[in-house]
Amino acid sequence: MMADDTRTSSPGISPTGASRRRLIATAGTLFVLPVIPTAARAATIVAVRTWPADEYTRVTLEMDSELKAEHFTLENPDRLVVDIEGLTINTTIRDIISKVRPNDPYIDSVRVAQNRPDVVRLVMDLKQPIAPQVFTLKPIGEYKYRLVLDLYPKIAQDPLMAIMDSADTDPLAEVLEDLARNDPLPDAPVPSVPGQTLPPVARKPKPPAPAPKPAEPPPRRQSILIALDPGHGGEDPGAIGRNGTREKDIVLSIAKRLKKLIDAQPGMRAYLTRDNDYFVPLHVRVQKARRVKADLFISIHADAWIKPSARGSSVFALSQNGATSAAARWMAQRENDADLIGGVNLGSHNKQVAQVLLDLSTAAQINDSVRVGGNVLGEIGKINRLHKKTVERAGFAVLKAPDIPSILVETAFISNPEEERLLRSPSHQDKIAKAMLAGVSDYFAARPAMARRA
Repeated sequence: MMADDTRTSSPGISPTGASRRRLIATAGTLFVLPVIPTAARAATIVAVRTWPADEYTRVTLEMDSELKAEHFTLENPDRLVVDIEGLTINTTIRDIISKVRPNDPYIDSVRVAQNRPDVVRLVMDLKQPIAPQVFTLKPIGEYKYRLVLDLYPKIAQDPLMAIMDSADTDPLAEVLEDLARNDPLPDAPVPSVPGQTLPPVARKPKPPAPAPKPAEPPPRRQSILIALDPGHGGEDPGAIGRNGTREKDIVLSIAKRLKKLIDAQPGMRAYLTRDNDYFVPLHVRVQKARRVKADLFISIHADAWIKPSARGSSVFALSQNGATSAAARWMAQRENDADLIGGVNLGSHNKQVAQVLLDLSTAAQINDSVRVGGNVLGEIGKINRLHKKTVERAGFAVLKAPDIPSILVETAFISNPEEERLLRSPSHQDKIAKAMLAGVSDYFAARPAMARRA
């Protein structure tokens, strides 16, 4: 027995010492076991949302931890394939199948499968070729981690063409078509994302050339074009009232009512930066207004404050030198955060986009903005209490079109129960729209818009 123990011991170590060493080794093994890494807990999908629109369709998967995703497209037929790592199928992600709407311009159907033990594969059968943008967003506000799938058309949509298509019986249409034909790249480019191609310039067959005439100046647009910008949308609900009223819904309704009133005026026409419930980044709102060469830009919102007692309407213009009040500064920061909440793919921004956001408007533009803002504020004051009786100024990113007078109208405090009730009222929405039209009409009557050159 002793001989056996000796044979298992190292030279020069007694049997007692060998036993002690085995005990120490065993104890060491037991000590390190708890720190051996175990398999990570699989992430969980907590919500799936879809936002179909003519401009693009967004699909959002919200989850309780950050994930990696890879994607690629296939042709014949067109498909988008997305592999999500660290995920197993649950009933929530299967909901994406039922979330696809029949009228979605881009997605025909979705299939979901466990491609590998820790990889879920989404296959989207498409109705047309796309330029996909796939990116992740970190938690903000009430949202957890989000995986965003933006499905843009392969050919970028041109806001100018959208106006032409809807205005073929309007005198404005012919001039806009001349503008597009003679100047395919006006001041602002077509809003687009990587992977898209620009649309071809619309052209009509030209009649035989007439006899030469003296040179004529470029065509001028006689109609006034007003860009209406309903704030927020899609992933970004904006402020929410105590009764669940969402700012994005109210301001879209008011904007549509105002557009109808403007379009009924001789020599005036309106354009909506969004006409449905989808998210539009701040710089794209500015680009759209510049692309269609708007004479005025009006961004429509509904205030919120930490105290429900705050009430009244406000009008803001851009400031080059800081906000006119602490409240105006806070409001601008809140509105500028819309991109973070709505979700912007920062990796797709280019130098032109950055320039739009950094460009400071001219002093003349700001002065005109204050003038028209004062007119609008005065008219709104006839139907609603004013929060401030003068136009306030702050660094709103959405007002930074350097060549277009731009104002932001906070129609009321949606966080105030009484004003929330009024904002939900169709008749009060009509009053707000009519007041804004009256203010705009007074401004252009006093200072006729300079006809823009094509």
